[in-house]
Amino acid sequence: MFSGIVEETAVVTRLQKEDGNLHLTLKCSFVNELKIDQSIAHNGVCLTVVSLDDDTYTVTAIQESLDRSNLGLLEVGDKVNIERSMLMNGRLDGHIVQGHVDQTAVCKDVREADGSWYYSFEYEFDREMAKKGYFTVDKGSATVNGVSLTVCNPTDNTFEVAIIPYTWEHTNFHRIKKGTVVNIEFDILGKYISRLNQF
Repeated sequence: MFSGIVEETAVVTRLQKEDGNLHLTLKCSFVNELKIDQSIAHNGVCLTVVSLDDDTYTVTAIQESLDRSNLGLLEVGDKVNIERSMLMNGRLDGHIVQGHVDQTAVCKDVREADGSWYYSFEYEFDREMAKKGYFTVDKGSATVNGVSLTVCNPTDNTFEVAIIPYTWEHTNFHRIKKGTVVNIEFDILGKYISRLNQF
């Protein structure tokens, strides 16, 4: 379980394909605090630490994760938003994030607004999935590349988010431009409510 509050951006140092799996090796400032079997969200995708080196760690993404996310598009040198699993003894600063990315979206526009930025995203709309809670609502929560955000101006298949300078600087949002593919996770509360309404 995560909160969508990114700790830092890790740099991809190595990518290795093995059958349908992708091994990602990354470098971050707290490698010495990590343990084998620990869960870390990578651009919102929960992955398990499988090996540790002096200043890098490795996780493995299976085909299901690659199909639903942008992890398969990563290249060496890319920055990935990372967050360790949530401690249950403090405040929930973001929202409840599972680390189970639902699908990808494409950035359609970025515009500056007095020192902050508005990003517009478009995703593939599926009416049956929307009935199960795969949609956004105005002022609701959504996770974009692992970042907990408040939704603005949603339509059936688009939404906007506002990014403050701190988030822009401390996540990979400063690398997102028109055409960039991002990971999205819809709000789990909406999914539960939609499911209850089916009974």
